[in-house]
Amino acid sequence: MPSIELHYWPTPNGHKIGIFLEEAGLDYEIVPVNIGAGDQFKPEFLKLSPNNRMPAIVDNAPVDGGDPIAIFESGAILLYLGEKTGQFLPGDRRDRQVALNWLFWQVGGLGPMAGQNHHFAQYAPEKLPYAIDRYVGETNRLYGVLNKQLSDRDFIAGAYSIADIACYPWIVPHAKQHQNLDDFPHLKDWFERIQARPAVERAYAKGKAVSQAATVNADSGRFLFGQTANSVQAMGRQG
Repeated sequence: MPSIELHYWPTPNGHKIGIFLEEAGLDYEIVPVNIGAGDQFKPEFLKLSPNNRMPAIVDNAPVDGGDPIAIFESGAILLYLGEKTGQFLPGDRRDRQVALNWLFWQVGGLGPMAGQNHHFAQYAPEKLPYAIDRYVGETNRLYGVLNKQLSDRDFIAGAYSIADIACYPWIVPHAKQHQNLDDFPHLKDWFERIQARPAVERAYAKGKAVSQAATVNADSGRFLFGQTANSVQAMGRQG
């Protein structure tokens, strides 16, 4: 049995965890969660991730030697794995706090704003100029914030860390977010630096292999968008 089960689909949040596991050289197994087919609402997955969002992991070999432990939410998973392995999470208290600042910046800002950018610009059945401009503009602002942070360092918190691992997958779809990396030279240098890392290449290759076996069809929209408390509870009961 692998020490880590990675329940994921190759989205930006999913890729974060794949990158960490490859970088750390951990023994892990991918358990696909096809979000376009509604796998995130299956009872067995909801036991791991009650928010019906992937990724989630199961650590079959926790540090305390106890029973397997499940962790959901990508930021929490990165923090857990950093603490478990002692990798990509600075030991110095001040440096650690910088990395955590930017980890939470990503999960509270870059990810949600870029996600809304994706939704209104690509998936929404009605193209609403105000919504598109709002989220494209906010994504642009956040790119500027990150570009400034990288103006005097190779990586976000100084040394390569979970902050970089969290942010990079959300910059990969920059063209779909209507952002030009040439406008952010420090960010572009950082992006290319991480893109060339062998572990990152391996993580994305494994994600591509997972997604190639599935398609998003006409029914996928009801799983991906427009969920309410009632629909989530109903799907959870149906499995």
